[in-house]
Amino acid sequence: MNKPKMATEKGVPSNSRVLMLLGQLERLNGEAMMRDVETARQVTTKILHLIQTQEKSGKEVMSKGSSGMEVILASLESSRDVQTTLNIMYILSELLTVGRGRRVGVFVSKGGTGVLFQILNTANKDMPPSEELMLQLHSLLAKVGPKDRKFGVKARLSGALNITVNLIKQNIQNTKLLLPCLQVLRAYSTNSVNAISLGKNGVVELMFKIVAPYSKKNTSLLKVALDALGALLKSKTNARRAVDGGHVPVMLALYLDWHRNDTRHRYMLIRKGFLVCLRNITNIKLGRKAFIEADGMRILYNSSTECLPVRTLDPLVNTSSLIMRKCFPKNRLPLPTIKSAFHYQLPHVPAAGPVAQLYSQPPGGRTRHHLGNKPLKKVDDVVDESDDNEETEADTDSENEEDEKDHGTANDDIETDLNKLHPKKSPSRLFEELRVYERFFLELSEDFQGYNFDCSKSASSTSSSLFSSSSSSTRSTRTIIVPTAQALSPKHDPKPSSPEDHNSFRGQRAEPPPPPPCGPSPSLPPPLTPLQLDTIHLTKDQDQKEEAGIPSPDGHKTLSPFARPPSQGQVIEQSLARSLECVSLEEEGRLNAEEALKGVKQEGSPVSATRHIQSPLLLGGIAARRVGGGGGSNWGSDCGSEGAEDESVEGAVLEVPDTALLLPLHDPDLYVEMVKGTNSVPQYAEVAYPDYFGHVAPTFREPLLDRVYGVQRSKIFQDIERLIHPNDILDKVVYDLDIPSCPVIEDNGESLKFNSQFESGNLRKAVQVRKYEYDLVLNSDINSNHYHQWFYFEVSGMRVGTMYRFNIINCEKSNSQFNYGMQVLMYSVQEAISGRPRWVRTGTDICYYKNHFARSSIAAGGQKGKSYYTLTFSTNFSHKDDVCYFAYHYPYTYSTLKMHLSKLEALRTPEIYLRQDVLCETLSGNSCPLLTITAMPESNSNDHICQFRNRPLIFLSARVHPGETNASWVMKGTLEFLMGPSPLAASLREAYIFKIVPMLNPDGVVNGNHRCSLSGEDLNRQWQNPNPELHPTIYHTKSLLQYLAHIQRAPLVFCDYHGHSRKKNVFMYGCSVKETVWQSNISATSSDLQEDLGYRTLPKILSQIAPAFSMASCSFVVERSKESTARVVVWREIGVQRSYTMESTLCGCDQGKYKGLQIGTRELEEMGAQFCMALLRLKRLTGLRNHQHLLDLESDIIGTQSKVVRLTCRCRSFSSSCPTTYVMEEDEPSFMEAIDYSAESNDEDGEPENEHAGEVHDNPDHIDQLSDSENNHRE
Repeated sequence: MNKPKMATEKGVPSNSRVLMLLGQLERLNGEAMMRDVETARQVTTKILHLIQTQEKSGKEVMSKGSSGMEVILASLESSRDVQTTLNIMYILSELLTVGRGRRVGVFVSKGGTGVLFQILNTANKDMPPSEELMLQLHSLLAKVGPKDRKFGVKARLSGALNITVNLIKQNIQNTKLLLPCLQVLRAYSTNSVNAISLGKNGVVELMFKIVAPYSKKNTSLLKVALDALGALLKSKTNARRAVDGGHVPVMLALYLDWHRNDTRHRYMLIRKGFLVCLRNITNIKLGRKAFIEADGMRILYNSSTECLPVRTLDPLVNTSSLIMRKCFPKNRLPLPTIKSAFHYQLPHVPAAGPVAQLYSQPPGGRTRHHLGNKPLKKVDDVVDESDDNEETEADTDSENEEDEKDHGTANDDIETDLNKLHPKKSPSRLFEELRVYERFFLELSEDFQGYNFDCSKSASSTSSSLFSSSSSSTRSTRTIIVPTAQALSPKHDPKPSSPEDHNSFRGQRAEPPPPPPCGPSPSLPPPLTPLQLDTIHLTKDQDQKEEAGIPSPDGHKTLSPFARPPSQGQVIEQSLARSLECVSLEEEGRLNAEEALKGVKQEGSPVSATRHIQSPLLLGGIAARRVGGGGGSNWGSDCGSEGAEDESVEGAVLEVPDTALLLPLHDPDLYVEMVKGTNSVPQYAEVAYPDYFGHVAPTFREPLLDRVYGVQRSKIFQDIERLIHPNDILDKVVYDLDIPSCPVIEDNGESLKFNSQFESGNLRKAVQVRKYEYDLVLNSDINSNHYHQWFYFEVSGMRVGTMYRFNIINCEKSNSQFNYGMQVLMYSVQEAISGRPRWVRTGTDICYYKNHFARSSIAAGGQKGKSYYTLTFSTNFSHKDDVCYFAYHYPYTYSTLKMHLSKLEALRTPEIYLRQDVLCETLSGNSCPLLTITAMPESNSNDHICQFRNRPLIFLSARVHPGETNASWVMKGTLEFLMGPSPLAASLREAYIFKIVPMLNPDGVVNGNHRCSLSGEDLNRQWQNPNPELHPTIYHTKSLLQYLAHIQRAPLVFCDYHGHSRKKNVFMYGCSVKETVWQSNISATSSDLQEDLGYRTLPKILSQIAPAFSMASCSFVVERSKESTARVVVWREIGVQRSYTMESTLCGCDQGKYKGLQIGTRELEEMGAQFCMALLRLKRLTGLRNHQHLLDLESDIIGTQSKVVRLTCRCRSFSSSCPTTYVMEEDEPSFMEAIDYSAESNDEDGEPENEHAGEVHDNPDHIDQLSDSENNHRE
């Protein structure tokens, strides 16, 4: 080491005694120190005395600018006298004991670690080595090791490993020297290479000689030994050595001994040390096997159960839980195959991708073809037996949030190719190919000549209904089973109709079908003949109301059904006006609107208007599904029963709520007609009660659920009990779609009854595991083997006041908002009959955690060792003979959409231009509607026609992902606002032409899929190159946009409505070159970064007017994994600057007016209306020519006082100053909400190394208590 020159810090007196002594020591360095040993001893002794007695002396040595540490280290390096060396080490020990680690950092930075290892090698050559010197050396190394990142490497290269190990072997009874040696060994072992090397030298076996049964002596030594052993056992090689040496039963016995004797819990850290060792051993398959054979499950379960009442023992319980869950035998899902229970044969199979892989599996196993038995190819659902149980949670998140993937760091997925960040220069299709789409844009060429602008509404019709009561495709008549309420004896069993060939569902999709008749109609068409349903006896309180008819069953497109008389129409119009003009739906406004409709009296009162239903309600000669019954509920099919109906109630007439006054766009009869024209793969023949009678949003608030401490742990322990006490488990299948002839299993009335055979339903199997606990398995998307999230099913046969637990056991996402206050939704039929037809948030003890069911590598995207997750919730039922429905989110079916569109058309006024076209047919023959909404021109003068044709276009779409039902509710709010009578709505129609595709994936919605269409693919990943046969709705929607780009009429705004399951609030994703470049740190010229800043305007406006919208959650970065989504493709290929995905939470809000509340349909529809309001403000802004100051003008118009940051090419720091210019975290941030999620953690590095880190607090928000699933997934 070079000789340093003594320097003093400015402000430190030059005559300071300690500095004078250090200067003297500096002069003794080198040969002088060896010649004058006695002087060196005296100087070092005096320095030590000053540091021990005067605090300021230590500060002077360690102060900035002082070279005291260099002098001390140089003296230590050159000293050959043992006493002088000891004195210097005493000095260092005193200096490094204080300072909170800063001084140790200085010591390391000056090369102190290397000097210590050098002294260690030198001292080891003495025979025998000085015990005191070795003690002090290892004491210093133990302090330095945790602060030196290269400590393990330095130790290995210097040969210090063997010196320390030999010292331990020679002094195994010398506790004074053994303790610091073990502390250093612990630091060595954190390096994986060192751990393997030490294991080869027999250190693992040596550690097992040191650990001992319960004793109050040498507890500190034992704690350090266990820490060192735990670090060594992180190596799989060492873990195998421990198993081969038979140490697993020994560890369990030792842990149990300490557990039984440590009655006052004074040695919790020692007990935790044993568990950490077991945890690391069980990371390998051999270790898990040895743990099971040693009865480890029972030992840890019983000991943990005894620890539960003591909160301070939670670290023991959590680690035990983790070990038990890890060792819980991995099981297959209780299914014959993980492929969907329903099959749809594709017209052709893609050449590559997951669907191609699905079809290429070797034969074996059986599934169904349209609920029939047809052999299919088996899917890999073999349990993975890899040796590594540690899952890398780099999930492919199949969420609406556009299938985000974790690439290790937040910036890995950002697009860095500048060519992909700019619009394409050449069109991808010839205009001749696109000319056929001109028929969908008649408003751009309409001249309205001969149109009477003074005519009545009937004479100003510009559209025709899309939907008829039967499909346009040829198909046999289906019996639709409609829900009603009646007290009947059990045993009537409607049989499903025979399966039909799926090919009969398909229509032509290569080209769009001819549009329906459109444009102004000179006169009202002749009235339709009402559909004759002789077996239905329906009367309303207002018997005198006339009905204009319903769509005819012959398949022709007709005018909207149910044209109501003026009196009721005026009531509906007035209610719509009141609700839509008030964009912010205050509580008082809600109540006033309902009171004005006279539909509700006080909270809890039934809806006053009722519907008299002759019982039984028949449709097509088949009895309807029912509620009630003498011995219990009989809702749904009772397979195998041949009993006759109870004739004593044949003529009973019951009152059920008529929600038409509260829901002017809902009509149960019309809904049934729409169901008849809906094609499903399973050929559903039943109508769910909530869809039939509708949902009236409750006026009360539903706050986010407070999480009960320890709820997840208690649920996990109940799951572990299944293995510990298998005799208590019923394991009784009560519902199984894999039994196509009879999915409802008959029993003695001791089990709940389940059903999901209705539109959008999803529940594949229900297994009763305990008397009041059920495991539920969701069906995967058709032509897929995963995407399990959406559920919608029916339950009956419950007992009043009994708490039931439901476990959905095949969830795939690694985290969920169910851990952050979200509840499931329940619809009670008895409540609906009482006048409260509504979905309500329900469930207690809700949590979401990893379970012991293994996912196949194919279902997990090639990743091995993955597990499914469980969503568990408990609930009780308030009514006898009730029928309840549970759903992931507020259901919104395809038939509901058709009904709403028909009702909206019936409400059209002469001032509204509305046209409904069939864009195309889906794979199963369902129509994909396309709406055009704008204002009629004031007259047919050239000026008015020119203004009409040249209005900017707004293109909206929704529901590309079926499980994101909230997107449809937002779209419903948008459509109702656009069709409303308010002046704001009229202004919006006069400003724009709206082209709307309200449901891009009808097939997925109908069949209860979560993410895919019948092609088994995510349609929002097909926009780059959609296939006209496999992805018709995307192909034709993109073609519409390409046509507009060719005729220089690209939309001003494109917005695709989505839902987000793992973030709160409503927010947007947009596209920006600048913000993407800033995040990727790629080099770019100023010309590359030239960009109009208007992409931020619309979300900025929304953040000002919409209480649920969060600008802080928005992101405008373009990622590689999103290049085939609608947002990016429309931005890049069509050239739409304002191309967005608007994400609405499935959970609730954590900011603004709705902070702390779960979101409901009222807030979602409000969001749709507020989006329209934002477009009005955008119109005011885009009408200004000076776009350079667009954001400043926007700020003035909105009225905000905040300063708007100007975005220029030179302000690269903007990305750090703006909270929205980064890739958003997809998961709930770990520090945002305290969650008792520790039993989930597989993060070994999260274990506290501090000996006092075992304390547990009420808010377990530190890192090692978070799940491994909370630190992955970036948006």
